[in-house]
Amino acid sequence: MSDPVEAPSKTNSKEKAEIMLRAALSKKALDPVLMRLDKLTSLTDYFLIVSARSAKQVTAVAEAILAATRKSELSKYSSEGVNQGNWALLDYGDVVVHVFRTPVRDFYDLEGLWAEAPRETFPDDILQDIKAAKNADQDEEEWDDLYEAPV
Repeated sequence: MSDPVEAPSKTNSKEKAEIMLRAALSKKALDPVLMRLDKLTSLTDYFLIVSARSAKQVTAVAEAILAATRKSELSKYSSEGVNQGNWALLDYGDVVVHVFRTPVRDFYDLEGLWAEAPRETFPDDILQDIKAAKNADQDEEEWDDLYEAPV
């Protein structure tokens, strides 16, 4: 997995989102979606949405993003829910990050609410990290299935 990287001195919105995504992937975040909203709303340029399997993972992913953005000197406006573990929202103005526990993401369905927003593609190195996180998740699910408590 790639390490989260430092931001260039003049970081554009998509580059910021990629820094945040790399940090999320370092904690095995799942199913990332980067939605471009700049033509649809004045609220933000991008929503970055990722999933986590547990409350602890939501917190770990959010904290990794916070650490990477501090290191890259990206200004944060606010954060909510980081320690609650269901939905962490990190607002950087031009990029808003949503870290969801999977069932919470399904319930709120931001992708459906913003269905008209174009989805951005990721560079090859990030695609490799996404695939690695997905493979690790599948391995963990298989492990869980093997050791599921009898009913």
